[in-house]
Amino acid sequence: MLPTPTTKAGREGLDALLARPGKALIGLDFDGTLAPIVADPERARAHPRALPALAALAPKVAAVAVITGRPAEVAVRNGGFADVPGLEHLVVLGHYGAERWDARSGELTAPEPHPGVAAVRAELPGLLDGSGTWVEEKGRAVAVHTRRAADPQAAFEALREPLTDLATRHGLIVEPGRMVLELRPPGMDKGVALSEFAREIGAESVLYGGDDLGDLPAYSAVDTLRAAGTPGLLVCSGSDEVTELRERADLVVDGPEGVVELLAALANRIG
Repeated sequence: MLPTPTTKAGREGLDALLARPGKALIGLDFDGTLAPIVADPERARAHPRALPALAALAPKVAAVAVITGRPAEVAVRNGGFADVPGLEHLVVLGHYGAERWDARSGELTAPEPHPGVAAVRAELPGLLDGSGTWVEEKGRAVAVHTRRAADPQAAFEALREPLTDLATRHGLIVEPGRMVLELRPPGMDKGVALSEFAREIGAESVLYGGDDLGDLPAYSAVDTLRAAGTPGLLVCSGSDEVTELRERADLVVDGPEGVVELLAALANRIG
């Protein structure tokens, strides 16, 4: 059964999606939303039931967009999205929308990397020495993970200011997340990516599901769309590490398991 959103705006968003699913956009984060959070991001994989649920739902809506800070090709690989029947309406917007992979064609489009990324990558070893952190290479960004440190939260707080200073010197910004600080180029975020794609496909309703601070711009984009007359539903893939999304969401589900159940329920309800 479909869960009921706790807000009036959320219920209106769900009603609009169900009334005209062929005009609906389903936007989803990857890590923590479609895939459980793990200590090593390279080992993150989509929930075992995510692909069947997406393959059942995607043909019934205008599009499914996986919007992630990861490189698009990494999200495609870790999600297992390539060559899956039923996912022709799926796109992956990687690096917060700077990259795009289309399941129908298998094509990936991406701009040249920002020069500041190479500059901060060269300076990070000296800055992080002895911190117990781990650096994830993301091509057009670098992410410093503190989850493996002796005190992950203390390491996160201690590194936030020096990493922000480093990023600023090289024309980058810092995107904080669940025990991770990502240094990336400015100008794109999940809200921009969601808004532009919704406009491109002429979406008449939008669902967005996320779990982390990087998803807040997408939440704000849905709020803006709703104010302009496009109904929307905000879904939080619940966790105890981030409360900001839970407080703003129309519907809170139990992590990736709950997200998958919601997607499957939507597919069944649409028929």
